[in-house]
Amino acid sequence: MQEQELFAKMSHTILKGEIEEAGELARKAVEMKIDPIVAVNNGYTKGLDEVGRLFRTGEYFLPDLVAAGEAMKHALDVFDPFLKSRKTEKKLMGTVVLGTVEGDFHDIGKGIVGSMLVAAGFEVIDLGVNVSAQKFLNAVKELKPDILGMSALLTTTMPNQKKVIELLEEAQERQNVKVMVGGAAVTNKWAMEISADAYGEDAMAAVTVSEQFAATSVKNQANLTPTINRIRM
Repeated sequence: MQEQELFAKMSHTILKGEIEEAGELARKAVEMKIDPIVAVNNGYTKGLDEVGRLFRTGEYFLPDLVAAGEAMKHALDVFDPFLKSRKTEKKLMGTVVLGTVEGDFHDIGKGIVGSMLVAAGFEVIDLGVNVSAQKFLNAVKELKPDILGMSALLTTTMPNQKKVIELLEEAQERQNVKVMVGGAAVTNKWAMEISADAYGEDAMAAVTVSEQFAATSVKNQANLTPTINRIRM
């Protein structure tokens, strides 16, 4: 099987929510020694972009999103050990706390961002979905991350990104962390309105922004293995 054919099939599995098939194709990519990030970008993400478009136009509904998300998770579970192992000797670039804001239970995009940040050399602490503003604040206080990333898929949950930033300001923690927002409903204009530091249009943009932040302000870290830590606070 040629790479382009494999990528097309990967995209199709996400579009159709074919969970087992998505995992099998990820394993095939590993056998073919294809870089997992290349596979995600050129294969699975293409399907995810189309799922998002169909959802916005009303052709896809919540069950379709859930199925696409499960297929994506299955593929990422296959890639995860390889993303971690290949960065064992790289100096940790910084710590990123990720979460989907309160009222929103979607974590497809967040999961992709987390995996790619790990591959780029970051420690990622994933708070999960439906994360309250207080939990985000607690994470910033206790974990002292370099970057806080908040996702929102729905327009109705976008205001909770603003709420988190306001709470950080009230607690005098805002100056201690860079805030990046993203998600299907989020735009650069919105990010500017709520005084976020950056907007991640997609997973690769989020990684690029994080690397730019790290280049200007990196904490003194020992050589550690980047990991995704899924925790509840």
